[in-house]
Amino acid sequence: MAIRTRKLLGTIALLILVLVWSLLGMTVAQTPWLANSGWLQAIFYVVAGLGWVLPAMPIVAWMSRPDRAAG
Repeated sequence: MAIRTRKLLGTIALLILVLVWSLLGMTVAQTPWLANSGWLQAIFYVVAGLGWVLPAMPIVAWMSRPDRAAG
């Protein structure tokens, strides 16, 4: 697969990841057990804010692989 195609597919995958991650984060943030505790909210927002990076790393690594040499 050409690098341009991988970058296109990877960009779409990253957009879907961020969209789903943010929607799930908003859903969890509204739960009563989290909404009533300031400390839990702080921990949750740090984890939710940085947590999407871990699943994004393999996608970015796959996108940036060089093309195979022809032949």
